[in-house]
Amino acid sequence: MEVILKEDVPKLGSRGDVVKVAEGFGRNYLLPRKLAIEASIGNKAVIEQMKAASVRRSAKEKAGAEALAKQFEGVSIAFQRRSGEHDQLFGSVTSSDIADALAKKGFDIDRRKIQLHEPLKTLGEFTLPIKLHKDVTTHLKVVIEREVVVE
Repeated sequence: MEVILKEDVPKLGSRGDVVKVAEGFGRNYLLPRKLAIEASIGNKAVIEQMKAASVRRSAKEKAGAEALAKQFEGVSIAFQRRSGEHDQLFGSVTSSDIADALAKKGFDIDRRKIQLHEPLKTLGEFTLPIKLHKDVTTHLKVVIEREVVVE
């Protein structure tokens, strides 16, 4: 079955691509979720218009992401957490914690854009990639320090 993708689908293609997929995958997954439409002559004309609009929108989003990446230069965030003997944290620092700290600094970044494969569980200085756009990635410096406990 040939379909035209209306959205980017991981490991399959990007918006506007005409791809050949298995009947069941197209009928049971792509079409009901409105990720694709069947490839016909009429639909191909509609997709050409959608592609042109998509290119314009993508260029605008990329420009916005590049401007935001420039603002990230020199920005770092610091956390103070309780830790054990070998600099292991009691708990961890997650992408949600980082997104909240960035929000306090005035950056509205979705936590899913922060490329943190697993939570940070040790003291130290880390450089994390933040994927603002499919072509724009910036880096953020995260410092985790030992919390001073006053007795």
